[in-house]
Amino acid sequence: MNPPNDRHLTIIGAGLAGAVLATLLARRGWDVEVYEKRDDPRKRDLERGRSINLALAERGRNALRQAAADEAVMAQAVMMRGRMVHFADGRTDLQRYGRDDSEVIWSVHRGELNRILLDIAERAGARLHFDLGLQSVDFDNRIAHYGGRDGQSRAIPFRTLIGADGAGSSLRQAMAAETDLRERSDFLDHSYKELEIPPSPGGDFLIEPNALHIWPRGRYMCIALPNDEQTFTVTLFLPNAADPETGVPGFDTIRTGADARALFDREFPDASALIPRLEQDFDGNPTGVLGTLYLDRWHLDGRAVLVGDAAHAMVPFHGQGMNCAFEDCVALAEHLDRTADRATAFAAFQAERLPNARAIQHMALENYLEMRDRVDDDDYLIQRALERLLAERHPDRFVPRYAMVTFRHIPYAVALERGNIQRELLVELTRGHQRLDTLDWDSVDAAVRARLAPLPGDDRPA
Repeated sequence: MNPPNDRHLTIIGAGLAGAVLATLLARRGWDVEVYEKRDDPRKRDLERGRSINLALAERGRNALRQAAADEAVMAQAVMMRGRMVHFADGRTDLQRYGRDDSEVIWSVHRGELNRILLDIAERAGARLHFDLGLQSVDFDNRIAHYGGRDGQSRAIPFRTLIGADGAGSSLRQAMAAETDLRERSDFLDHSYKELEIPPSPGGDFLIEPNALHIWPRGRYMCIALPNDEQTFTVTLFLPNAADPETGVPGFDTIRTGADARALFDREFPDASALIPRLEQDFDGNPTGVLGTLYLDRWHLDGRAVLVGDAAHAMVPFHGQGMNCAFEDCVALAEHLDRTADRATAFAAFQAERLPNARAIQHMALENYLEMRDRVDDDDYLIQRALERLLAERHPDRFVPRYAMVTFRHIPYAVALERGNIQRELLVELTRGHQRLDTLDWDSVDAAVRARLAPLPGDDRPA
C-alpha cells in the first residue's frame, strides 16, 4: 500500500461527527478516509434503544450548512418550540425556548441522521470502510492496525489520525499509551432507559408534537421527543439506587417491565397510557449510563487529534453534545486551513475548543437539575418571566443563557460566564416578589446596565 500523501487524513469513527468532519474536509480538497468498527448503518437499524433522541440547534445547523447537509437533515426533523411540562397534578404548561418560532430546536433520530450524513460524506469524496475497528497504533512508524469480523488484522499507513469514535474512543486509548492526556471521567448516580409512544391508530401524534415533553419529579424524570414517524422517544431517568427514606425509586428497585409499568401508573399516569409496549421496551432495551469525560490534552503533536465525545463526552441534558461536536468539526477544518503545520493547527484547535467544551459540560450538568427539579417551581417560573422581559428591554445586554447556547454562536465559555451573572440578577431582583408588577423597573434597568456590558455584534443566524 502506498504511503499517504500530504493531503491525507484518516478519521476513526463514522458516527455523526466523523461523517460531518469527513464532508467538511473532503469539500476543502483533503484526501479523507474513514474507518468504522460497526456495520454500515445504512444497511440496517443499529440504534434502537441505545441512544437518546438528539436535539439539533443553531451550532449544529451551522456545521450542516457548511457540509451542504442542512436541507436533507431538516426534511427529517421535527420542530420543538419549548418544554411541555407535565405537572404531578395533571396540568401542562409550554415553556418556550425562545421569543417565537425563529428560536426553536429540532428533534432528529440518531440512526436516520447518521445514514443521511454518511451518504453526503461519500458524495463529497470521502472513502468509508466499515467492519474495521482500530486495534492499536504504531505512532513512530505511522501504522494503524485494524481488525475486522473475519479475525484478520490489517496494517494501514496514516499521515494523521482524527478520533471521532465517541466516548469509548480507541484512538484516545492509543494516544494515552504515548502521552498523559490527564483523562478523568465523572459518572452520575443516575442512568436511563428508552421507551416509545407509538402513533395513533390514524397515524397521528398522540400528544403535542412540537415540544419536548418533561415529567419532572424531583430526583427523577421522564422526557419525550417527537420523531418524524409520528412516534415519541421516551427516556426515563432514575437514580441507580432507590432512597427508602424519601421513596425516590431507582433502577435497583425498578428492575422489570412490570415494575416500570407500576412506576409510570403511579408517577406518570398520562404518559403510561400512551406507551402500550412499556414492559417489552423496558425489558428489551439496555440501561444507559450518564457521564462526563474530561481531558487536558486532545492531540499528539501532528499525528493525532480528538473531536466530539472522544475528547469531551457530556451528559445529554442541554441537548448540545452533537451540536458541540459539529462545532468542533468546523473549528478543526478551519484551523487546518490556516496552517500547513498540523501540530500547530491541532494545538490552536485545542486552545479554542477545550475551554468551551468545559463550559458546556458544566451547563449540561446544571440543566439536569433544572429539568428534573426546577421547571415546576414558583420561584423558577417568576425568574423565567423576568428573564423574558429583560431580554426584550435590553436585547444587546441580557440574552438568556439558553438562547446564547442554543440560538447563537457565542462561545460556550462566554455564555456560561454571562449566564451566571444573569442568574444572580434574576434571584436578587425577584427576591421577596410574587409578581413582576411590584418591581421597581428603574432599579431593575440600572442593575442590568451596571452588571452586563453590551454583547459585541449580532451573531444570530441570518
